[in-house]
Amino acid sequence: MPRPEEVGPDARRAALLDDLARALDGRLAVVSGRALEDLDRILEGRVGAVAAVHGLVRRGVHGVDRVQPHPDLDAAREVLRDLARSDRGLLFEDKGLSVALHYRNVPSAADAVVEAVERLARSSDLVLQLGDMVAELRTPGQDKGRAVAAFLREAPFVGAVPVFVGDDLTDEDGFAAAARLGGYGVLTGPERPTQATYRLNDFNAVLAWLSAAIHEAPA
Repeated sequence: MPRPEEVGPDARRAALLDDLARALDGRLAVVSGRALEDLDRILEGRVGAVAAVHGLVRRGVHGVDRVQPHPDLDAAREVLRDLARSDRGLLFEDKGLSVALHYRNVPSAADAVVEAVERLARSSDLVLQLGDMVAELRTPGQDKGRAVAAFLREAPFVGAVPVFVGDDLTDEDGFAAAARLGGYGVLTGPERPTQATYRLNDFNAVLAWLSAAIHEAPA
């Protein structure tokens, strides 16, 4: 598993983002669990409308809105960091407004990691967020669905039909919001219970679908 900071710019993704932004008259947003600075590095600043850390940081037409980190994160940070030190296969990630423990390299540690993070969530006001081989605790108050709703209240998204594409459990809030607001979600990956309306098999299928949509869009 690559470390989060090892994911970088990609020429094919960059070209697609540029084409999408043109075809949609700028109505393109990225909603992610990553930090804002990390997303700008990966996307090379191509996307202005970005919701980071599951919506806890959102950059829209009026600038950047950022909630304050919850004080309970301090204790959670130490516990998860100690767990990562005890098993070199675990990867600790600190996003400032959330802390996470990745266990993809040691699947056998899944139960112990999830149990530890659930225990921290029960004893704090932090929000438990389980994802693809990761357990995360984040500051409360926002999620990906609320970020979608906030974008739709701002230019250039007012009146747009929201289409939310994602592959992780953390994207379910986005799928639900898109459907509630008159659009739909698209799950990428294997079948599973989801609030998405449609599903595509993998990233290549998403690229093909979006590329076809761009070419079919009116000039």
